[in-house]
Amino acid sequence: MPPAVELRGVDKWFGDVHANRDVSLTIEGGTIHGLVGENGAGKSTLMGILSGYHQPDRGEVLVGGRPVTIRSAQEALALGIGMVHQHFMLVEPFTVLENVVLGAERGFRLDAGLKRARAELQRLARDYHLEVDPDARVESLGVGERQRVEILKALHRGADVLILDEPTAVLTPQEADHLFRILGSLRDEGKTVVLVTHKLREIAEATGTVTVMRQGHVVATLPTAETTAERLAELMVGRLVSLRVDKSPSRPGEPVLEVSALVVADALGVPRVNGVSFTVRRGEIVGVAGVAGNGQSELLEALSGIRPVTSGRVRWKGRELTGADRSPRALRRLGLAHVPEDRQRTGLIMPFAAQDSAILGYHAEPAYNGALRLRRGAVAASFRRQANEYDIRPRNGARRTSAFSGGNQQKIVLARELNRHPDLLLVGQPTRGVDIGAIELIHLRLVALRDAGKAILLVSVELDEILALSDRILVMHAGHIVGNVPREEATEHTIGRLMAGVLES
Repeated sequence: MPPAVELRGVDKWFGDVHANRDVSLTIEGGTIHGLVGENGAGKSTLMGILSGYHQPDRGEVLVGGRPVTIRSAQEALALGIGMVHQHFMLVEPFTVLENVVLGAERGFRLDAGLKRARAELQRLARDYHLEVDPDARVESLGVGERQRVEILKALHRGADVLILDEPTAVLTPQEADHLFRILGSLRDEGKTVVLVTHKLREIAEATGTVTVMRQGHVVATLPTAETTAERLAELMVGRLVSLRVDKSPSRPGEPVLEVSALVVADALGVPRVNGVSFTVRRGEIVGVAGVAGNGQSELLEALSGIRPVTSGRVRWKGRELTGADRSPRALRRLGLAHVPEDRQRTGLIMPFAAQDSAILGYHAEPAYNGALRLRRGAVAASFRRQANEYDIRPRNGARRTSAFSGGNQQKIVLARELNRHPDLLLVGQPTRGVDIGAIELIHLRLVALRDAGKAILLVSVELDEILALSDRILVMHAGHIVGNVPREEATEHTIGRLMAGVLES
């Protein structure tokens, strides 16, 4: 049998950026093929060519051994290629069923199309464990369920080759495990899966073959069983990479943040944070562990001034914060910085130039703000410094923020906030969608900030990250803190049980 998909000598330019350089890649049918590389290595561009979002400037694409030209996502789907993007493309007020048939109604009578789609969804759910309520509105679903909807969309349209771009970037470990069971079922039924990810453990667990890209080139294609995480990391980055976080014992100082009986409600008045109390001191990283949706997001938003506090007290360096003191601008002036969990919705303005996104919240500072307008030269110079320091690619700050990969967008936010040397850093999901080399850099920066006597409150769904970085771990379940565990006493088992709401007797 010919390969499911083959690319030969593919080149792709975006202006002066050479995203893909003479790339050749073979993906066999009925396999799970991993694709790894640093942010900006050209992985998403290459998959965009396969799925019809980009056209190559040189080279050819073969599907089932036959040369093809793919000019749109519709043409890709007609060839059996579907893509699930890192940032989901769903209409949130629509139901699952309506999202699945959108653009593929098959005729003038919508009722008939919906009836056929409902029967097909029942079959797909049964065959591939893609359980989701077809009548649920997408806005009410968790991220794991939304991802299943995206996979259902592709399968409903007849995809035999399924491309998933950073599929676990927004999933809990439990949701990721369920996803890999789904992918295994798809492979066993003869489907082909291309898994684009930066998480090397997932490559080892899920794939049979892995291709490594660096700076637009393919540098290796290997059977997964014949390589290691350390070898893949070295191939990705071009140097040895430490997969451990080396840090000295913490030396906690005086309290920076003291929270007492904090209650935070959602838009419907339902408490999402319920009577939470804790302290964060200088010179320590306090990690907040928990399954997504247990109040961690609302806690960060309330402490950063984005979401109102229903009741409770918040003290900053011994002084209670009230009223206007709790606005994001006032907190920033006090020395609080915030890396939000959702960089695209809360941390950046996607149509802005990257150099403008890189000063958001600090644009009124005299260094950037002239008498009549922004000092454009200073803004551009600031971005160049950050790009060099944090390896943001491309270096061109005049490009739109949306033109940068997800991991490089994350680096823009982190560079902006960490370079202010805040007294307290609130950081949510710091390495979401970020490659192994950048993870090493981000972890080093966070530890250096702690060692400089600053305080850090870290929220992450990556339990490995919480255990690696934290000096003390708070565990949240159902809006409550159910554990406050010193790092030396914390294990994956004990923290996992607390995350599940199993309290030690």
